Amino acid sequence: MEGDLTQIRRSLIPLSWLYGLGVDVRNTLFDMRVLPSVSYNIPIINVGNITVGGTGKTPHVEYLIRLLSGRYRVAVLSRGYKRKTSGYLLSSPSSKMEEIGDEPWQIKQKFPDVYVAVDANRRRGIERLMTDEATKDVEVILLDDAYQHRYVEAGYNILLVDYHRIISDDRLLPAGRLRERASSSRRAMTVIVTKCPQHITAMGFRVILSALNIKPYQQLFFSTFTYGTMRQLWGDGTLEPDTLRKDNTHVLLLTGIGNPQQMEQDMRRFVQHITPLTFPDHHYYTHRDADAIQQALLALPKPHIIITTEKDASRLLRLQGLCEEVKQNTYVLPIEVSIMRDEKDKFDKTIIDYVQENTGNSGVAP
Repeated sequence: MEGDLTQIRRSLIPLSWLYGLGVDVRNTLFDMRVLPSVSYNIPIINVGNITVGGTGKTPHVEYLIRLLSGRYRVAVLSRGYKRKTSGYLLSSPSSKMEEIGDEPWQIKQKFPDVYVAVDANRRRGIERLMTDEATKDVEVILLDDAYQHRYVEAGYNILLVDYHRIISDDRLLPAGRLRERASSSRRAMTVIVTKCPQHITAMGFRVILSALNIKPYQQLFFSTFTYGTMRQLWGDGTLEPDTLRKDNTHVLLLTGIGNPQQMEQDMRRFVQHITPLTFPDHHYYTHRDADAIQQALLALPKPHIIITTEKDASRLLRLQGLCEEVKQNTYVLPIEVSIMRDEKDKFDKTIIDYVQENTGNSGVAP
């Protein structure tokens, strides 16, 4: 398939067998109710994946926020990956990124009226959101990346699958990137194939449909990224992506996200000259990184700019030692999700119907 990035380290397959045994035992214990899974009488939508690396969870959570926040009091609950605090924490517009993590910080900055909380213990987080005075009016909770957190039985599971790493072609860790077997996709009510090229063909859709073995009770959707007006990270300037090719601009694409390849491919529609500078997902930038960023930009012919993601912007703002040339030429590219195949209305209705049918009660389900 076009753009397939699946890589199998075959020498590690024996270790994957051992890993898979542990995962199978754990899931069987949950399926048999030996390990307890708690449900709640409030709509809870889980957006997650079964792979290591980015599948676009945050843009899809933001899509759901835009869909629901005008109708309901929405809360987002995340574990707050790499934050420097512990336990339950309800964010505020003044919360620091180090306290709640880069993705929750990004969501809170964009949606200040939405409750954003972090807690690695999802049960405790849900119960605090439902009972604390500050948040007890919550009507729907979005769980960010809790597909494997089976101690909570979400009312609606959305599984995200990267178009470039279809789970049926992958292997369990450490040989591949699967956290659990592809068959665990059966727990999802909706499967979304993310990061699709905008020119994907009808045959491409059919190939993926066949590969994923979608069950009769499941719905399959495809999504792609759309890009808005870029804004200066340190300043008030804006820039449209489609002006970059006309101006023959050289772009340093600076990312610290999971699987940035689709973003690079998409940007090549607007930019002729792209130089990627890639860091690990959730990377905290250092003084050494500041030097590398400066050297990479200054090595490019002018006109030149840096384009980075909203997620990286939260961490770059904390970085000291960047020169004015970098600050004046760094732009943030906003990413949103678009549901493909003219199925946006169908997807939206599916989500709204679930919330409407499950709104009205609160507490732990019997």
